[in-house]
Amino acid sequence: MASTTTLALILALGLSVFLNGVFCEIVCEDLPTGLCAFSISSSGKRCLVENNYVVKEGTMEYQCRTSEVVVERMRELIETDECVNACGVDRNMVGISSDTLLEPQFLAKLCSPDCFQNCPNIVDLYFNLAAGEGVLLRDMCEAQRMNPHRAMTELMSSGVAAGPVSSHLFSSAPAPSY
Repeated sequence: MASTTTLALILALGLSVFLNGVFCEIVCEDLPTGLCAFSISSSGKRCLVENNYVVKEGTMEYQCRTSEVVVERMRELIETDECVNACGVDRNMVGISSDTLLEPQFLAKLCSPDCFQNCPNIVDLYFNLAAGEGVLLRDMCEAQRMNPHRAMTELMSSGVAAGPVSSHLFSSAPAPSY
């Protein structure tokens, strides 16, 4: 009888662990900062790395937080290392700025087939950032492929170099066509 009870307890414990794994949710505040940037919570909101506070030694502490930016067609996503590398983004970045779109090396990686065709989460983020500045990422990528210098000139003349964009500006832009 004791062995039947023990077996039932082990089976119940195993089932409990299995169900917790199946129904596990991504909560930004629970993610380590090394996985935070470019992740999307179970609620469909983007995760972002924020400065937390200055520690006694004078170093900065970082924390993962949930933004108010909702991603329409993606949920529960932690970006892959392959996409982070292919797109030239940094998981440890704090905030996001349209200034990165002015960097020719960054734009070349973002517009590369490895990134643009295979990493819809990162492309969507930068698509919306560019759209908030009045520029279509697809057009920027085409210009970058044809003439990288001209792409930078067009981008700078659009006003995108004015500074960081608040999150509400890139949350309602139309979806990119991949």
